[in-house]
Amino acid sequence: MEVPCGIISVEPGWYVSAQQSEEAEAGELSPLLGNMVVAGTIIIQNIGAMSSYLLIIETELPAAISEFLSGDYSGSWYLNGQTLLIIMCVGIVFPLTLLPKIGFLGYTSSLSFFFMVFFAVVIIIKKWSIPCPLRSNYIEQYFQISNATDDCKPKLFHFSKESAYAIPTMAFSFLCHTSILPIYCELQSPSKKRMQNVTNTAIALSFLIYFLSALFGYLTFYDKVASELLQDYSKYLPHDVVVMTVKLCILFALLLTVPLIHFPARKALMMMFFSNFPFSWIHHSLITLALNIIIVLLAMYVPDIRNVFGIVGASTSTCLIFVFPGLFYLKLSREDFLSWKKLGAFVLLIFGILVGNFSLAFTIFNWINK
Repeated sequence: MEVPCGIISVEPGWYVSAQQSEEAEAGELSPLLGNMVVAGTIIIQNIGAMSSYLLIIETELPAAISEFLSGDYSGSWYLNGQTLLIIMCVGIVFPLTLLPKIGFLGYTSSLSFFFMVFFAVVIIIKKWSIPCPLRSNYIEQYFQISNATDDCKPKLFHFSKESAYAIPTMAFSFLCHTSILPIYCELQSPSKKRMQNVTNTAIALSFLIYFLSALFGYLTFYDKVASELLQDYSKYLPHDVVVMTVKLCILFALLLTVPLIHFPARKALMMMFFSNFPFSWIHHSLITLALNIIIVLLAMYVPDIRNVFGIVGASTSTCLIFVFPGLFYLKLSREDFLSWKKLGAFVLLIFGILVGNFSLAFTIFNWINK
């Protein structure tokens, strides 16, 4: 069964046809509450994602630029994070978010993907440029540890209080559900098989880049690796042109990702407040402007990016990636509950609830004990 692109819905949730809408009004079907819940979750999730990306840009872009400069330029406008953030949002993010179709962002998405490939390649190559054990002066300055060969032995598992952020961050990283329907509707000859191929390819490529970057980053610094991987390379290889370049590429990749995440958030808002109105450039532009202002303000005033990843990843991300898919399948499928697919959906639902609550509680506990 193919999904019609003319549906009245918010992606990716309750799909309501015009006939079903009439039935809902007659009291035979009530999917509107589901629409609102999914729309609200998408809005919170995507605002959290966009603000976290902009927070990284505000924090890291001045440092990345300063590494290319020789001399003292402190106080210059181009080394002020908030100034650079506003310039980037007005000059790049806002024009791209105004585009009416997500397909227009294909070129910027391709550029962003190649930036990430460059990042992974550099991480792999630099593994052989940094010997282990680390040099004593570097260790004493940044890590305060003994120069022991045991530090160069990889461990299959390593648990600490920071592990609370692991599952929410991974859920946050692989969450592409909110863009599924817009991409589906802009495929040539949309079909379930083609959409599945697109999804499999995108997730496989993303996983490969994440996995290689994390693996070789760990094999370079082992248990002393920082949560922001490039910080270690900047400290250990200061003024390395390749490292400085890849840092700028990553920041621009994040910047070009923001419009992609903005699109489904705006669609969800349009569905909630203007679903019965025809497309209007006024509504489109005002919601786009409002979302951009909100995420810029959050990026400027949120003190720690892990707060965003932890809370958003533990709540909305786990709902969209685990809870809602399982719940919707149980609701919409007519199979027997003891069938393998329904049991799988039920397990996915329970797993999402447990993971979300555990990660959220652990994150809040870490805050309290700081």
